[in-house]
Amino acid sequence: MEKARPIEILLVEDNEGDAFLAKKAFQKAKIINHIEVARDGEIAMDMLHKRGEYAEMKTPDIVLLDINLPKKDGKQVLSEMKGDEALKRIPVVILTSSSAEQDIVKTYELYASSYIVKPVSLEKFQEVVSAIEGFWFNVVVLPTTSEK
Repeated sequence: MEKARPIEILLVEDNEGDAFLAKKAFQKAKIINHIEVARDGEIAMDMLHKRGEYAEMKTPDIVLLDINLPKKDGKQVLSEMKGDEALKRIPVVILTSSSAEQDIVKTYELYASSYIVKPVSLEKFQEVVSAIEGFWFNVVVLPTTSEK
């Protein structure tokens, strides 16, 4: 039997507090995971394309993407990912503070896998992470790539 490898998560989040909460919540998750954080959209694309210092980074199984980012916003990152043959199959969960209808509609038009408004409390954030974990890692079958 093959040993289970950690789930690779790329969190694209510029708010240090939110990134900390997400990392803490995933540490409590029942599945083994490895989480990398990109602080802006340009770094996220460098990580996804394995450019420069990110050349050895593993391809993420899922991307958790804020839409309000410096340098390159989340909608631009999502658009580039879904337009790239090598990246378009990676599920992208929008995890943002925006509940604006135009943001929700636009990200789904750009093929976001789901849209979640960030909760403010640690307890609620843990519930969201548990839901992400339960659905994306226990229910959904994710594609595998040869270059993990």
